[in-house]
Amino acid sequence: MKSYISKYLLVVTAIATLSACKVSKDVATPAADLPDTYRSAAVTGTQNADTQTIADLPWKSFFTDASLQRLIGQAIEKNFDMQLALKNIEAAQLLYKQVNWNYAPDLRLQVGAASNRPSDNSLNGISANQFLKTNHIEDYNASIGLSWEADIWGKIRNQKRSALAAYLQTEEARKAIQTNIVASVARGYYNLVMLDAQLEVARKNLALNDSTLHMIQLQFDAGQVTSLAVQQATAQRLVAAQLVPLLEQNITLQENALSVLSGVLPTVTERQSTLNSTPVAKSLATGFPSAMLRRRPDVRSSELALTMANARVGISKANMYPSLSITASGGVNSFKASNWFNIPASLFGTVAGNLVQPLLNKRQLKTQFEVAKIEREQSVIRFRQTVLFAVGEVSDALARLEKLQSQYDFAAQRVNALQQATGNAGLLFRGGMASYLEVITAQSNVLQSELEVATLKRDQLIAAVDLYRSLGGGWK
Repeated sequence: MKSYISKYLLVVTAIATLSACKVSKDVATPAADLPDTYRSAAVTGTQNADTQTIADLPWKSFFTDASLQRLIGQAIEKNFDMQLALKNIEAAQLLYKQVNWNYAPDLRLQVGAASNRPSDNSLNGISANQFLKTNHIEDYNASIGLSWEADIWGKIRNQKRSALAAYLQTEEARKAIQTNIVASVARGYYNLVMLDAQLEVARKNLALNDSTLHMIQLQFDAGQVTSLAVQQATAQRLVAAQLVPLLEQNITLQENALSVLSGVLPTVTERQSTLNSTPVAKSLATGFPSAMLRRRPDVRSSELALTMANARVGISKANMYPSLSITASGGVNSFKASNWFNIPASLFGTVAGNLVQPLLNKRQLKTQFEVAKIEREQSVIRFRQTVLFAVGEVSDALARLEKLQSQYDFAAQRVNALQQATGNAGLLFRGGMASYLEVITAQSNVLQSELEVATLKRDQLIAAVDLYRSLGGGWK
C-alpha cells in the first residue's frame, strides 16, 4: 500500500512540474507609435496634460442641458443595442465560470441492468449451463465513474485566459455602445435645435417677403413697376415658404430618429434650450495621446483580442503534445438482482491511466497551430490599426473645431452685414432710391446666410461631441 501511495505521489509531482511549463511564448501588446501631442491641439487652444482631459468627465458633466441629459439617460436605459450588450456580458460571464470547472474531474453515476440469452452451443451458453445451471445470463451494475485530464501543457489555463478576455471584451463592447449612443443622441439633439433655429429664420424671412411682395403689388397697381417685379417677388417669397414644410418634415424625422434611438415609439422630443442659448466650448482638454489608450473601448478590446489570440496559440500547441488522463470507477456489480447490493461481496473498483501522443493526424494539429500564429499576428496588426484610427479621429475633431470657429465668425459677420443691407434696401426702396431687384437679392442673401450660420453652430457643437467620444469619453 505504501509503495502504491509513493508511486501515486511521484506521478502527481511530475504532473505538477510539467504543468508549470509553457509550450508557447506570448506576444506582448506592441508599443503604440504615438505623438507627444495631437495635431492641431496647440492651434485650437486645447489643453494637453496627461491628468486633464474631457474624456474623464462623466457624460452628465459634459452635457449640461437638462433635456439632453434626459434623452441620453433614456437611451442608455432602453436602447436595444445596449440591452443586447448586457445580455452578451451575462453569457460571457457564464462561459467564464464554466471554464473554471475544466480543472475538476468528470464524475458520472451509471446504473444499468442487462439480460442475455446466449446460444446453447456458444462458449457463453455452455459456461452458463455448466456453472450457473441456467441458459439465461443477467448483469446488474451501479457505479460511479471518474475521469480527469492533467493540464500538463496549460491547455485549460489558456482556455481560462481566453474566456476571461472574451468576458472583458463584452464589457468593452458595452462601453463602446454607450459612447456611441451618447454621441448619437447628442448629435441628433443638436441637429434638432438647429432645425428649430432654421425654421424660425424661414418664418421670419417669409413674413419679410410677404411685406415686400405687398409693397411691390401696391407699386404695380399704381403703375410704378411691371408685372415682372411682382413675379420675381412672388418667386422669392415661395423660396422661403417652401423651406417651412421642409424644415418641419426634417424636425419630425429627427424626433422620430431620437425616439427610436431611445427605445421608445416616435414622439415629440422635449427641448428647453435653443441653438443660440447653447454655448460652444472654446477650450477643451485633450490630454496626451498615450492616456487615450486606457479609455477608448475599441483599443482595450483590441488588446484583449491579442490576449485571446495568445491563448489560442497555446491551446493549439498543447494539442500536439501528449495528454495524460486518469479514469477510475467503482460500485456494485452482480449477476443476480437479489444480491446486487450485497456489501462487500458485490463491490468492485478499477483505476487506469492513459498517455496519448498524436502521431499522424492528417497534419490538422500542425495546421491549426500555424493558423493560430497567423491569427495572432493579425491581432497585432488590428491593434496598431485601431490606435492609428483613434489618433486620427481625435486629430480630425480638433481640426474641425479650429476651422469651424473661423467659418462661424466670418459667417456671423456676413449675416450682420446682410441684415443691415436688407434694412437699408427696404428703406431705399420705399424712398424710390433702390430697385425691387436689390431688395429681393438682399433678402435672398440674408436668408441663406442665416441658415448657414445655424448649420455652422450645429457643426461646432457636434465637433465637440466627436472630440469627447474619440478621446474615450461617454461610458462613465
